[in-house]
Amino acid sequence: MGAIIQPLTLLFIIMLGYAFKRAHLFGGSDYRVIQTAEFNLVLPGAIIYSFAVNPHNVRLLLISGFSLIAAAIVPTLIFVLTQHRRVSDRAFLMLNSSGFNIGCFSFPIIQTFIGPAGLVPAAMFDVGNSVMVAAGTNVMTRTLLHIQPDTDSRDLRDNAAPTLAYSRPKDRQARRLARRSMMVTVAKGFASSASFDTYVLMIVLMLLNVPIPHIVASVCQPFYAANAFCAMLMVGMLTDLPSSRHDVSGVLQVLLYRLPSSIVFAAAAWLILPFGPMIRESVVLCCLAPTAIFATMFTDRVLGNAKLAGFTLCVTAVISLITMTCAHLLIGG
Repeated sequence: MGAIIQPLTLLFIIMLGYAFKRAHLFGGSDYRVIQTAEFNLVLPGAIIYSFAVNPHNVRLLLISGFSLIAAAIVPTLIFVLTQHRRVSDRAFLMLNSSGFNIGCFSFPIIQTFIGPAGLVPAAMFDVGNSVMVAAGTNVMTRTLLHIQPDTDSRDLRDNAAPTLAYSRPKDRQARRLARRSMMVTVAKGFASSASFDTYVLMIVLMLLNVPIPHIVASVCQPFYAANAFCAMLMVGMLTDLPSSRHDVSGVLQVLLYRLPSSIVFAAAAWLILPFGPMIRESVVLCCLAPTAIFATMFTDRVLGNAKLAGFTLCVTAVISLITMTCAHLLIGG
């Protein structure tokens, strides 16, 4: 019973955020305040704290490579399989069907199921995962669908084409400038993610064997403690029930892509990764995590529909609670 109290608490916080919004104690756009604090302050602080208090072995970077591949496969697959869908539907699926909610959802569950030692492989899983969810999936979606940063979300939703209009420059110099512009856009996408930048810094320090001072861990500890609460409260604040059959269909399609792929990745992690049972179980649980919290932010920026992304996260969180508990009972005993 104690093994599921923590994840149930997370779901209860989501319900509180939703209830407070429905009672008008939170305004319709108040979630943006917590969103800004979560992505630019709380989550980076939690990442630093995790690296400061848990020893990280360079060999565990193999887990980071595994999670990077897992997080990149699904949006690529969706892009290939949805060639005849409208661009807004493709963008929603690509942004919400890939990536894993590790820092905000999986960390407390893994700590409950496995203990503090399970957070080390989970953090290394989140390194590769963060490359995609904190920037890569958004950059991939915008690039493949030709969505410019200044594209109006209303125009995007009204467009029936599979991608936005794009004409490849014919002049050699123009093509070179276009490639340079794309590279700058990609670089800005990664550089503007505080969480991704924090992970890069932590990996560099780990490779150089530079210890993080205890004072830094002490300063970041409150951020780590607040991470799950802020993230789940934000999700509750931005969540709304689907307003149309089309929205319901979008959520169901996300589940159609997520559930089979998550099970495949979990099985591959257990059978392939060359680590002990504890580390592999931690990775398995990460593979079964719900949609990434970043999906709500990027769906808001691209489509102006953070509420549907929040509802999708809630649904996948409930499913993940069940699948992660079953996986732990099956392989963790």
